[in-house]
Amino acid sequence: MRHGDKIKNLGRKKAHREALLSNLASALITHKRIVTTLAKAKALRTYVEPLLTKTKKGETKEQISHQHRVVFSYLQNKAAVKELFTVVAPKIASRPGGYTRIIKLGIRPGDNGEIAMIELVDFNEIYGKTANVATEPAKKTRRGRPKKSAETTEAVTTTETALAEPAATQADTTSTETKAAE
Repeated sequence: MRHGDKIKNLGRKKAHREALLSNLASALITHKRIVTTLAKAKALRTYVEPLLTKTKKGETKEQISHQHRVVFSYLQNKAAVKELFTVVAPKIASRPGGYTRIIKLGIRPGDNGEIAMIELVDFNEIYGKTANVATEPAKKTRRGRPKKSAETTEAVTTTETALAEPAATQADTTSTETKAAE
């Protein structure tokens, strides 16, 4: 029985699970977002967030190099460690945790497995502060119209009368046609 066991085993032995999470973490750091199963994404979040926090610790050169060694012991990938400390760390420096986001994508057609995308929050162009402002203004709702000014009311009345005249002539022609038909 697994009472109180908090580790998600992912159907693997310890060595295989650590290799899997290390590879997923390296891919997440280098590509900024990856698509995997929901269970692996949740396990990866608990694996990679402490590593991202370690990049923020380090005032002296010795502390920084120590954190490099500690993170390398988890990732075993020099390129990912370099990317983490040079590109990712400055962007997440002001964030107090919660560096990743998991978005559910549905199910996989082959085996009905739940698929999710895990991404680094600060590197998303759609949701983050760095998102570009939309070129089109937001669509206005029709609720709570502002009071009309005098100029707009004059323009509205002239267009209403212009629209009413052709409608009146159409009504006259249809009435004469109905009389002729009788």
